[in-house]
Amino acid sequence: MTAIQGFAARPALRFWSLALMGSAVLAASAQVSLPMWPVPATLQTLAVLLLGALGGSRLGTASVLLYLVEGAMGLPVFANGAAGPAALMGPTAGFLLGFVASAWIAGLAGRGAIRQATVLTAAHLAVFVPGVVWLASFVGWERAWMAGFLLFVPGTAVKTALAFATMRALRRG
Repeated sequence: MTAIQGFAARPALRFWSLALMGSAVLAASAQVSLPMWPVPATLQTLAVLLLGALGGSRLGTASVLLYLVEGAMGLPVFANGAAGPAALMGPTAGFLLGFVASAWIAGLAGRGAIRQATVLTAAHLAVFVPGVVWLASFVGWERAWMAGFLLFVPGTAVKTALAFATMRALRRG
């Protein structure tokens, strides 16, 4: 390997190292869980918003994708230590897949408080679209709406506000 090739490899190594750390943060946030059925309340969406908002769309999305691959491979990274392909086919699969879009959208937060708050809110809501649609195939539309969205509105508001405050504080320093 020439010196030029080694230099070119460093940004990729840094990117994937950060993405791996991001997936670990997301895995840890999944273990902070209130056991609700069929969808547990966790800190995952807060982590997803921060990964995207602070790392950017590419890094945030890469972190989420690594997390999903880790879980699919059997590592106990999903909520309450769930793992394996079955977890990606169960009632919460739509929410897990929604994390990908959420991280990408959060990465578009840019500058300005109004834009950041709007983008983070949209990113958080992006988790619920595939989540509720997928969940409805298990429990029906009415129950999916109630158990997969309405019950989460207060926590969603708090986590979005925390992500906004954290992003604003860290970007100032």
